[in-house]
Order: sequence, then C-alpha cells, then structure tokens
Amino acid sequence: MASTSPGYGITIRVEGAPDYNPVALITTTITGAGATITALDVVESQIEKVVVDVTCDTIDADHAQDIHDALSAHEGLSVRAVSDRTFLLHLGGKIEINSKVPLKTRDDLSRAYTPGVARISQAIVDDPSAVNRLTMKRNTVAVVTDGSAVLGLGNIGPAAALPVMEGKAALFKRFANVDAWPVCLDTQDVDEIVRTVQLIAPVYGGINLEDISAPRCFEIERRLRELLDIPVFHDDQHGTAIVVLAALRNSLKLVMKDLSTVKIILSGAGAAGTAIARLLMLSGATNIIAFDKDGVLHRGSTTDGEMRSWFITNTNPANFEGTVHQAMVGADIFIGVSAPKVLNEEDVASMAPGAIVFALANPDPEIDPKIARKYAAVVATGRSDQPNQINNVLAFPGIFRGLLDAQAHRITDELLVAAAEAIAECVSSSQLNASYIVPSVFDPNVVIKVAEAVKKLV
Repeated sequence: MASTSPGYGITIRVEGAPDYNPVALITTTITGAGATITALDVVESQIEKVVVDVTCDTIDADHAQDIHDALSAHEGLSVRAVSDRTFLLHLGGKIEINSKVPLKTRDDLSRAYTPGVARISQAIVDDPSAVNRLTMKRNTVAVVTDGSAVLGLGNIGPAAALPVMEGKAALFKRFANVDAWPVCLDTQDVDEIVRTVQLIAPVYGGINLEDISAPRCFEIERRLRELLDIPVFHDDQHGTAIVVLAALRNSLKLVMKDLSTVKIILSGAGAAGTAIARLLMLSGATNIIAFDKDGVLHRGSTTDGEMRSWFITNTNPANFEGTVHQAMVGADIFIGVSAPKVLNEEDVASMAPGAIVFALANPDPEIDPKIARKYAAVVATGRSDQPNQINNVLAFPGIFRGLLDAQAHRITDELLVAAAEAIAECVSSSQLNASYIVPSVFDPNVVIKVAEAVKKLV
C-alpha cells in the first residue's frame, strides 16, 4: 500500500453518541482504513453527543473520501465537516509584502516617499551602482516561469503554476532570507520570455528560472545570461544536478568507489538529466550511459536537438546500444530523472556490489525504494517521506545568498561544483551512513556553507 502524506492531510469533525464510545470508534475506523492520525481533540462533550476533530494524513484525495465514507457508514457517527489542510494553507496565498520601515508620521512619509525619495532616485542617476545599496535589488530574486513543466503536472500555464512559485519564494525567505517574487508569464514564446525578463531585470539581483520545459529552457537561460548583468539560474537543471553530485560524493565514500571509474546509468535526458551528466563529467565521471523515452543515446541516435547532440558526443564511450535492463548489469550507479517503473527488481539485483540507486522521479520513482534497498547499498529518492531526499532546497537558497551578497554578475560551472562540495561536507564522517548521505534541509549550516563557497568563486 502507498504511504500516507501530509500533502493529503485532512481534519474531520465527527459527532457521535457517548453510548457508542465515539473516540475509540473513530480512531479504529480511521487507522483501519489506512490513514495516519496526527492529532485528535474532543471539541464538545455533552450528555447526548461528543464532537471530535481528527487530523490525519491520507494517501490521496480518493483515500480521504474513503475515510469520510467509512466514518459515515457507522450508525453512531455523523461527519459534520472535512477540511483539506493543504487547501487551507494556500487560502489567500503563502507570501506577502511587508514594509521594513515605520510609516507612522508625516516625517516618515517625507523620507520614505515624497519629497525625500527624490534624493535617492537622483543618487542612483548619478551613480547607477547605488541601486544595489539603496533599494531592494540587493536582496531580491525573480522566480520566473511560463508554467510549461510544473512538478509532475506538466504544461498547466502561469495561473496554475503560481502556487508552486509562491512556495519557492517562501523557501527562499525561510532558508536564506532572500526576498523572492513569482513572475508567471502568460507566454511560452522564447523571444517574449527573454525580452520580458530583460525588461524587468533592473528590479532584481538575480533570476531563478523555474518549471520551463526543455529544450526551450536551455535557450532562455543562455540568452538571458548573455543579456543580463545579474546571475541567471535554472533550478530544475542546476539545483538538481548540484544536490545529486553532493549525494553521490558521499555515497561513493560509503561504498569506497571513485567517480572516475564507475559505470553510471542515467534515465532521463531532459533538462535535469543533461545538467546532471554535465556536472558529473566536470567532476570526473567518464562512463555515463543515458536513456530517454526512445532508448539509449549512442553514436547512431538522431541528433535532433541540443541535448541529444551533447549526449551523443560526450557519453556512452563504448557505444552501448542495448536496453536499460541490459545496461544495468554490472552498473555501479543508477540515476533516474524520468518516469515511474523504469526498472524492475531484477535490474537492481544485477548491479555491481555496492550499488547506488537514485530513483528521483516524483511522486512515483523509477523503482520502489523498498525493493531497491534489498540489493543496493545506497538508495535516494525525490520524496520527503523516504530517507535521502534529493531536494533542491539544499542548493538554491545558499547559492543565491552567496550570489546576492557578492553582487555577482555570472554563474560558472566551477561555482556549481563548489556548492555541491559544500553540501556534501555538511554531513560529517561520523554522521554519514546509507540513510543519511545529504544534510537535512533544516540544517542552518547548509545555507551558510554553500553561500561561503559561492562567494569565494565570484
């Protein structure tokens, strides 16, 4: 059975007659239906009725309905209301703007706005670099999307992408005290996106591209990096690659293997897969065999697109032409950024001793991690309910904190590698084990160490 998740948490208000022992009946019914109870409160107790609020995590929306139906089926129970805790959290949005200065008197207004603000504007006219010192630009990032490749949802457009971008902005603030703002564009035309971001760039100290489909994301990033004097970072590519490299460095320590000699099977040759392969090769990997939806990429593959051309030229040194199942035999590492159920149990069993499996497809990985752990020495996923979550929040807050503090203009590959090394080093030798290859996202040292590493290379 699939695992329950806080993302499908609900609070149910149930009324029952005391004669039916409603608290026990409710608890037994909910746990028997496979939900995880996280809180229970008796909100009303009278001679003729007891009202109970139960908060529980369910598997999905259908499972939540099953819980409702199971409770309603009891003669002695009545469901008054069901609240979806995730929807409640998003009511009215998750971020807001607050003033950093008091505006209580006329003097305050005169300094913060007219007439005093004119002096600040003139100072920037006289010295354009003063904008970093006298405005919000020095600590502000635009989270830019066109909604074309959102999470596991696909091309859902800018409005539906907004809750995700709000969440990203909230993470920026929570983990690195960076003020980020969603910029969801109602176009998927590369020229329009590039021009729009160029026009709004004076307000921001950095641009975080998010959930833009490949291969357009590559051209958008490349052109913006050429046009702008502030750093441009595509998190779906580089954030994922950084955390994968960090996790892989620590995993290889555990199995006592070297990146330069291992055989790596990569499932997924899109934006994330390309960035992962590039960063791994920059760090010393020599034998990567990549697969996309059409199969293995080899010398005879069609070269329709920048990504495929790069893989054909730079990976698969022995020109392997078989299936992913055949490629897994004797492989040291599997990295999946593709789709569910790409692998089977026999594939992982056929890998070399000390195998490493990163099954990162979300929400359903390339193989069930429980099965993978039967054979692999280290297993990681993209899920928060599994150990070793490969989570981009380990990378982007610290990277932008460092970039903004240094008033950087560019991002280099060497900077990305340094960020990965900083993340890896946050796990000490005494902490490192098969279930702890990357630090917790709540470890405050991560942002500090990553920012320091970034500033050294700016």
